[in-house]
Amino acid sequence: MKAKTLIAALFFSGLIYAQESKKDTANTKNIEAVTLTKQVFKKQSDRFVYDVAASPVAKGNTAFSLLKQTPLVSSTDDKTLKIIGKNNAVIYINGRKTNMDAESLTQFLKNTPAENIQKIEVITLPGSEYQVESSDGIINIVLKKKMTDGLNGNMRMGNSQSYYNSSYASLSLNYRKDKLGISSNINTSQNIQEQYYILKNGTSTSSNQSEGRVTDPNKNLGGYLNIDYQLNDNSNLALTWNSWANRSYGSTSNLFNTVIAPKNGIESTTYNYTKNLENSRSYNNSFNLNYELKTDSLGSKLNLNAAYLHYKRFQNADNRTFRSDMFQNLNSLQVQISQNTPQVINNFSFLGDYIKKFKNDFTVSVGGNYNKTKTDNDTQNITSYYDENDNLAEYDDAGNVIVKNPIFNPNHFIYDENIYGVYLTLEKKFSDKFSGKIGARYEITKSVGTSDNSENPALNRFERNYNNFLPYISLNYGINDKNNISYAFSSRMRRPSFWELNPVKNYLTDVNYTQNNPFVKAASVYTNELTYMFKNSYFLILNHSYTKDVITQVSLIGAPVSPTGTVGQDQLRYIRTNFGDKQEMSAMIGMQKSFFKQYLTTNFNIGMQRNINNGFLNTDPITGDVFPDYVNKIKSNSLLIQTNNTVRLDKKKTWFLGVNYWYVDNQQIELGQLKSLMSLDANIKKVWNDWTFALEIYDILKTNKVEISDYSQADGKYNYINQNQYNQSVNFSITYNFGNKKVQKIRDISSADKDIKNRTR
Repeated sequence: MKAKTLIAALFFSGLIYAQESKKDTANTKNIEAVTLTKQVFKKQSDRFVYDVAASPVAKGNTAFSLLKQTPLVSSTDDKTLKIIGKNNAVIYINGRKTNMDAESLTQFLKNTPAENIQKIEVITLPGSEYQVESSDGIINIVLKKKMTDGLNGNMRMGNSQSYYNSSYASLSLNYRKDKLGISSNINTSQNIQEQYYILKNGTSTSSNQSEGRVTDPNKNLGGYLNIDYQLNDNSNLALTWNSWANRSYGSTSNLFNTVIAPKNGIESTTYNYTKNLENSRSYNNSFNLNYELKTDSLGSKLNLNAAYLHYKRFQNADNRTFRSDMFQNLNSLQVQISQNTPQVINNFSFLGDYIKKFKNDFTVSVGGNYNKTKTDNDTQNITSYYDENDNLAEYDDAGNVIVKNPIFNPNHFIYDENIYGVYLTLEKKFSDKFSGKIGARYEITKSVGTSDNSENPALNRFERNYNNFLPYISLNYGINDKNNISYAFSSRMRRPSFWELNPVKNYLTDVNYTQNNPFVKAASVYTNELTYMFKNSYFLILNHSYTKDVITQVSLIGAPVSPTGTVGQDQLRYIRTNFGDKQEMSAMIGMQKSFFKQYLTTNFNIGMQRNINNGFLNTDPITGDVFPDYVNKIKSNSLLIQTNNTVRLDKKKTWFLGVNYWYVDNQQIELGQLKSLMSLDANIKKVWNDWTFALEIYDILKTNKVEISDYSQADGKYNYINQNQYNQSVNFSITYNFGNKKVQKIRDISSADKDIKNRTR
């Protein structure tokens, strides 16, 4: 369920993207003999480059699974990607950001074959020319270039068995004739995600435990169409359309609740059972018009993008809590919450860049962007309380029953945001060994939010206007052919996602819910990074980042005291808010290398990360209710390990065995201590002419489970989360490549609304 996967997705994680492609089958033997001698992994100025076309891991893979095997990139939830264990990854294709929201992009990559990818570029600290939020890093997927006109494509289908069975299929076509290029893809998938929750919270005198299943069925249909036309030798015009649709009907959660609380001075235990039924569907359509003009033979060019995004989601839920006994036998209805939470997002964006190159290896980049976004969220809530005789009733804060009609609580939230940005970057190659880049971005954000919410007049209208100056610098020095060292400093901001600003509640039970917050401020992030690389195979990365006004979700537990002084019943509210400051320091060493005449290809990373948290919250920013203090000023050290290995099993290079493993040690996050996570995966692959057959097993040891605990609070207050997403799965896929293998992928153009996409979900 979209609202119910809220717990684990909030804290962490990452994932890995990468893909590669291979040459024409008829020339496979000769070409591989050459490409395997290339530098597969190397450092270039501000980025690491992974030449997957020179590595044996791409055939039969998807873009998503190959990215999870890219050096420096990791994933713990099979949904999100992180770079060097912490930075969020933003996906670019051929230097331009992909044009999808986060959920659609994940599904798209999982259904996209890897055969057409030339190399993966990992940019840990992007320069001022990139529009990225917070400490986001960039993964740029570079596609293979054209050699002749013609048509080619690939078909892929597969089946995966986890808790439930799922299936997927995709078709990609690429056509080029003279000046015209057309690229298209359509893919579909169907799956049911099963999760099991154990949620515990309480104080020294009371507690609440919820345990049960969440089942979320999904049907997805998506694709893209790119049309690229070369106007003349120096200019191109391109139109891109991306589309994605998701349908999730019959999503359910069933939670058995045990409540222990004092009653008349005596400890009392009561039971109830919450059943939630949710139906939702969403649509994402985006259009981008791109014009590129080359202004000289040195590579100077003008790039203009205009884009429009329309995102729409329909979602309704029926949440019912029944009285129960300890054996989960249901009795009368206690509470019913009917909720309708639609969302509409419209965005228009414009982006202009001009890059001027000079003969003395000096480059000047200047540009600007404008984003106008409007979100419309017309939420409808109806809450009905029932007494033991099934009569409508409402319980006041003291627990007394008041017979009353159902409570109708609408909230129509409209948010308008305008972002203006300009940047300037100067880059100079001083010698064959030394180069540097300096730049800055200046952004102006003006926003207005309105809400029909009579309970809190402050929500009726609020404005947030702020300006940000964001400098950047990087230096790169090649000591000799074997040694390279680089340093970079970056300052960024993280704006809250649109859904984080909508002051709506998502219910697990009537006293256990998440609360979004329109008063969330943008966070500021400052990062320093030092990198050393040896022989283009071994590397060391030292990183320090400081985040001010961290945007996260914090748990408020206990009996709230309203602004009028009334004490309510025990509750658990997960509040989206700014939560103090945070420092992250990490040191990572790694290797990307082939052994035994390329029979074994491996990449290995190991590192330490230190988190220093400094957060405090005791007041619900929406209602003003005061809870016992929630404090997180704990420091933690954690170990991170990742290794991906591919073994070639025969001389003809048609059989491959893969063994992958990652481990994340205990670490302190905003909600408490995240217990260690790990996963052991394996795969075997057979290449037969234009066909590739692959069998993959994920989380063999069933160790990728989320467990978060916090027992450090005053007055015995605690919070515990255990989430099993049943990550163990077996996947079988077949990929067929057809047509002229020398056809160029046309220019992949993403829209001007680069930084808007990741904020829609």
